Amino acid sequence: MPSPDFTPPAAARLQSIDALRGLVILFMLLDHVRETFLLHMQVPDPMDVAVTEPALFFSRTLAHLCAPVFIFLTGLSAFLYGEKHQDRRAVSSFLLKRGLFLVALEFTLVNFAWTFQFPPQVIYLQVIWAIGLSMLALSALLWLPRPALIVLGLVIIGGHNLLDPLQFSADSALHVPWAILHDRGWIEVSENLRLRTSYPLLPWIGVIALGYAVGPWFARNADPERRQRYLGGWAQGALLTFVLLRLINSYGEQPWVVGEDGLRTLMSLLNVTKYPPSLLFLCLTLGCGLLLLRYFERKQGRAWLRPLSVFGAAPMFFYLLHLYVLKLLYIAAVAIWGLNRGNHFGFDAVWQLWLCTLALAVLLFPAVRWFAELKARRRDIAWLKYL
Repeated sequence: MPSPDFTPPAAARLQSIDALRGLVILFMLLDHVRETFLLHMQVPDPMDVAVTEPALFFSRTLAHLCAPVFIFLTGLSAFLYGEKHQDRRAVSSFLLKRGLFLVALEFTLVNFAWTFQFPPQVIYLQVIWAIGLSMLALSALLWLPRPALIVLGLVIIGGHNLLDPLQFSADSALHVPWAILHDRGWIEVSENLRLRTSYPLLPWIGVIALGYAVGPWFARNADPERRQRYLGGWAQGALLTFVLLRLINSYGEQPWVVGEDGLRTLMSLLNVTKYPPSLLFLCLTLGCGLLLLRYFERKQGRAWLRPLSVFGAAPMFFYLLHLYVLKLLYIAAVAIWGLNRGNHFGFDAVWQLWLCTLALAVLLFPAVRWFAELKARRRDIAWLKYL
C-alpha cells in the first residue's frame, strides 16, 4: 500500500482541522438531542455506571470529546490566524473582541435558546462562555514564550485537581471568582436572577494554551511527516497518562471499581468528571482528539471528509441554528403528543436519540453549507468571521 501523500497545499492541511471540528460538532448535536428528548433519563457528572444504560453511557462519553477538542482547536486556529496576519497584536485584538462577543452571545441568544425565558431567571454559563473567556485569557498569554506557554498549559491541566478541596461560602468575597474559575456552582445576582457556572474556566485556559502552543506544527512550512509524529507522540503520551493514573486510581477522579461484568468495569474505567474537567478527562479526550486529527490528515481529500469539513467551517452558525431547531421541535412535540414522561416529553430508547441526530444532521446540512460558502466568499464582511 502506498504511503499517504502529505504534500498538498495549506487547504488540505486545514481540512483536517475543519473535519475534526465538524465531527465533534455532530457529537455535540447528539448530546444536545439527549438533553432535549431524554431529560427523564438525565445523568449526573460523573455518571452512575451501576444504573446507567450502557448505550446512554457511551453516547454521553462520546460527547465528552466536544468541549476539549473544540477549545484546543480554537487555540490552534488562533495561531494560524496570527501566521496569516504576521502580527501578534492583531491576534490578541481578535481574541479579545471575539471572546467578548462569545460571552455576550452566551448571556443572550444562547441562553434564550435553552430556556425561552425573557427576562431570564437563570443563566447557564456553558461552553460558549468557557470558549469566550478562554480566548480572553489567551489574548494575554500568547505573549509568553512558547516553552513557557506549554509548561503553563501542562501545569494547569495536570495540577488543577489539587484545588478540588478548596471551596468558599456564598458570603465570601472569593465565592464568585472561584465559582467562575474552578468550583461549579451558583451565583446569586438578585432575587430574580441566578447564574450557573456550568463550565469552570481554569482547566480550559490550559487547553487553549496548549492548542496555541502546538500551532507551529501546522505552519505553512512545517514538515507534514514531523507533524504526524508529534500528533501521534502527544496522543500516546496523553492516553498513557490516563492509563497510569487509572492504575494508581487515586488522583483527580473518583476511583473506578470492578463491576458485575466486563462491560460495567470498562464503563467505570472510562467514567470521568467533566465539570470541571479532571486531568483524566482531558488526557482521554485530548488524546483521542489528537489521534483523530492525525488520522484525518492522512485521509485528506477523501469524499467522506468533506461534509465534516462543512460543519466545521461554520461552527457558531450551526451551534445557534441547532439549539433553536431543537427547542422548536420540543415545543411542537409537546403540543402534539403531550408530556409523556412526567414533566417532559421524551423518547423511549437511546436508538431514537441517534436516529433523531442523524436526521437533524442531514436536514441542517444545506443551511450550514450555504453559510460556510458565504463566509468563505464574502471575506469583506467583517462580522462573518466571528461565526
